[in-house]
Parts: sequence; C-alpha cells; structure tokens
Amino acid sequence: MILYKWSLSMANMAFISSPLDRKANHRSDKDWVAARIADPKAMFVQMFADSVRMSGEKLSLARPDGVRTNIFLGEDEAGEPWFAYTEKTEGEMQALRPLMMAHTVPREKLSILAQARSLLHWHEKHGFCANCGSKTDMADAGYRRTCLVCTTDHFPRTDPVVIMAVRHAGKLLLGRQKSWVAGQYSAIAGFMEPGETMEQAVAREVKEETGIAVGNVQYIASQPWPFPSSLMIGCVAEAINSDIIVDEKELEAARWFNFADVKLMLDHQHPSGLHASHPWAIAHTVITAAIRT
Repeated sequence: MILYKWSLSMANMAFISSPLDRKANHRSDKDWVAARIADPKAMFVQMFADSVRMSGEKLSLARPDGVRTNIFLGEDEAGEPWFAYTEKTEGEMQALRPLMMAHTVPREKLSILAQARSLLHWHEKHGFCANCGSKTDMADAGYRRTCLVCTTDHFPRTDPVVIMAVRHAGKLLLGRQKSWVAGQYSAIAGFMEPGETMEQAVAREVKEETGIAVGNVQYIASQPWPFPSSLMIGCVAEAINSDIIVDEKELEAARWFNFADVKLMLDHQHPSGLHASHPWAIAHTVITAAIRT
C-alpha cells in the first residue's frame, strides 16, 4: 500500500518513495511481530554502518542464520514483511551513497535502505539511558527503547535541516564547501535549533553563512537523508540585500548566479565547468523551483 505519492518536482529525489506500510498500530504486539519474522516471505536487510549487503548488483534479502535483533520496517504491497539487522560481512557490503549514485537498486528499495540505516544507527548509539545511564532494551519492534531501571522511554530521532535557494533580482545565491568536488555550488543549508520555526532557521542560517537577510520563505519539499538521520526541509527564500559576507568556517565561497547560468549548472553544461547538485538531492529540487517560479 503506497501511502503517499510524491509530486512531479520531487520525482528524481532519492529516499522518498518507500512502498512500505509501517503498521505502527501493530508494532507493540510481540506475537504479531514474531509471526512476521517467521513468515517465509519475509525480507531481511543486512547493514553495517553506511553499507548494505549485496548479491552482485541486487540487494541480499535472505533470512540470516541464527538469532538476530530484527527491526521491523513495514510490509510491502504484496504483504511481504521487511526487517533490518546489523552485521558485517566481508567482501559483500556496499556503501549506501555510491549505491544511490549507481542507480542499480530501484528507488523504492533505496528508500527502504534509508529507513533501515537511520533506525539501525539510532539503536547503535542509544544502548544506554540518557536519564540514568542504565542499559536500555528494544521495544515496539525497533521504534522504542526502554530503560531497564528507570523505565524512561526513548524514541528514534530525526534531525531537521533547512536547505534553501535564495534569490534576488533575477539571481540565485549559491555556496560551496571546501570538501565538495571542484566546481560544485549548491543551496545554503543548516540544522534547525531548539525554539525555531522553519522560517526563522532559514533566515538565521543564510545570514550566518553569507550575510544575506531574507524576507519571504516558501516551503517546497522535504527529503529524508540517512547520514545518519536528517530530514531536509527544502525552501525558496527572497533576499532583502545582496552584499555577501562569507563565513569561512562554513563555506569556501558564495556567489550570485543569474538564472540562465544556474540552469546550465543544473544540467552540467556550464562552459566554465561549474555545476549544481545532482537530481537525487533535494538541493536540485529547490534550486529548480527557485528559477522556475
């Protein structure tokens, strides 16, 4: 059962097209979960850190040997349950980022891997209670951990990140980080802070990194980003001023580009070799939206 259909503007983004029904109303029923694990049709995703077990160019979804701590991911349209577990297998693991770039794994399954990676990472980092320091135990098929001493419940977290294309007088503000490949420019981005609205976070991050003040902020789309577990919130913002002051701790450079140049950069056809983000990233979606609307 597909619960949501993405819009045309989001169609090329990675990690947004999971076919799974997460069955949230059933996950606390241990007998129900056990029956799904025992189902001969059950699929098992094996991951370790950012890598997933492969069989050639296909996902290896075989039932693991022995007893494993399996996290329930959901049921697909055929009613087949999907689970994930952590274990390293030498020589058969492939990192998720290059797998995303290679386009060998279907979009739907890539989205399932994003869910699995985020959940498994959370469990790896939350084996002890943040309240009293005691050990925690997994519950609700992987969507809760409970302290064995003080009984505090802990739930998987997702960190919100705003990412925005800023425009002014027919030009678009793009920046680049030192770690990026040569010639790449992209949208400004940063983590939201406690007590902020989405719009306030957009204004603060743009001002901090580039010295540009923004007024109107328009939401465009969102994208789960499992490195390790963020939600990218894509926006277009209207600048109030145009004088750039780069925060060199955050960016190597920031520039205004006219829309014609930006289109060539999106298509990787700019004569200077400059280019923007790939279509699988939400940056490509918000930049495209900014020069079209």
